[in-house]
Amino acid sequence: MSVHIVVVESLKDWQPDYPRVPVVAACDYLSKAEYLKTKDVRVINLCRSYRYLSMGYFCSLLAEPRSHRVIPTVRTLTSLSSKSIYSLNIEDLNGIIQKRFKKRESKIDETFELPIFFGRCEDSNMQDLSRQIFDLFQCPLLKVEFRYQGKWHIDTVKPMHLTSSMSEPNRQLFIDGLNCYLAKPWRRPRARSTSRYDLAVLRNPAEIMPPSNAGALQKLVKAGKKQGVDVELIEKKDYERLAEYDALFIRETTNIDHYTYRFARKAQIEGMVVIDDPDSILKCANKVYLAELMDAHHIPTPKSKILQKGHVESMNGNIGYPVVLKIPDGSFSRGVYKADDEREFRTLSQKLFKESDLILAQEFVYTSFDWRVGILNGQPLFACQYYMSRAHWQVVRHRSSGKAVEGNFRTLPIEETPSAVVDTALAIAKLIGDGLYGVDLKQTENGVYVIEINDNPNIDAGIEDHVLGDRLYQIIIGEFVRRLDIRRESR
Repeated sequence: MSVHIVVVESLKDWQPDYPRVPVVAACDYLSKAEYLKTKDVRVINLCRSYRYLSMGYFCSLLAEPRSHRVIPTVRTLTSLSSKSIYSLNIEDLNGIIQKRFKKRESKIDETFELPIFFGRCEDSNMQDLSRQIFDLFQCPLLKVEFRYQGKWHIDTVKPMHLTSSMSEPNRQLFIDGLNCYLAKPWRRPRARSTSRYDLAVLRNPAEIMPPSNAGALQKLVKAGKKQGVDVELIEKKDYERLAEYDALFIRETTNIDHYTYRFARKAQIEGMVVIDDPDSILKCANKVYLAELMDAHHIPTPKSKILQKGHVESMNGNIGYPVVLKIPDGSFSRGVYKADDEREFRTLSQKLFKESDLILAQEFVYTSFDWRVGILNGQPLFACQYYMSRAHWQVVRHRSSGKAVEGNFRTLPIEETPSAVVDTALAIAKLIGDGLYGVDLKQTENGVYVIEINDNPNIDAGIEDHVLGDRLYQIIIGEFVRRLDIRRESR
């Protein structure tokens, strides 16, 4: 039987008359071994803040690799952080909104606030609407603001947080809503679908280090023509046109706090086939999440430790020096630093804690090259050896001038790639999903170790396609066609 726990930033936030349920401090949930091992747990995250890379954010993020079911999920938090994302979810509520506000005498720019606690509200007339909003955004405490501009509409949806100054009606509503929620089975949000056969490829012509160069993009267009798929290159400005397409392929560096994620999320809501899908972006973008996921599933990786702001300890006797420090959402070797001793470790960790409440410390394992295995839908596509930049310990060296210097490469057929490298890459990719991934690994005399997995790996003409050539692009387009055919047949 599932066990509920409530996570709060401070135990003082939980009042004596609140429901009797295990309450855990966020710092303990993130760090104590008992919460890493316990399974079949339902987590209610009531931290004071859900901002990106905060303690509340990490509690929701790390619940998933622990096999804990959590509200709010990181997907919900990301949706609520951007009006351009959550506005897509509430379009279907327009009819019921007009019905509930029909008898209300309204003035232009008049607003109405509706607190929702676990799907419950104080106004019985709004209860069905509250329930539907909670189904869309499974966040324990929500504040919805409606605005009248010719007709009533939802203007903002924001998370609320547990406070001691909560009004008495809201306090009782919180208690009743939580008791009701604890007694009900887990609920999952609904999904929508649609079908067409046009592929949008999102790219940024101004990006300095894009995941696909111009030659690769043109080869995608040609591969599409051979398989009856109209491939069109789009940019950020084409966001409003996205629903015109049947599928989306993101060929721009992704991040959670970026429009690439909003594109992926909108494509998913519209029922499009999308690579990178939003879940893959969420999982791959955060190195702290990946570290815990690999530890939970015994995927070999260099010695790692998640460091918590305010609880920094020495690496002496733990991982040792040199040690690599990583901010959770760095990419292309950005946000990755090497500390050779205790002094550098203290300086760098203080710097990184200004950006994130958690950072990752990892054993430094030097090799002359990193393996990158490209995987699509659980099948290996290519294997590359990326050599370290000259006189540097990383594949990409970012100079102070802003210029990036990369090392050489060597692409091998999958059948000539060591089986331990391919098998290890497939094991971590399986835990993420069925999208397009690039798994970075190091091969040493002690074995093969996963460094990280990327949701939008490089596919450049002349590098990753060195072995397969045009067939690489045909395989990718073919996977889109396969998924589209399945959706069409299911209707």
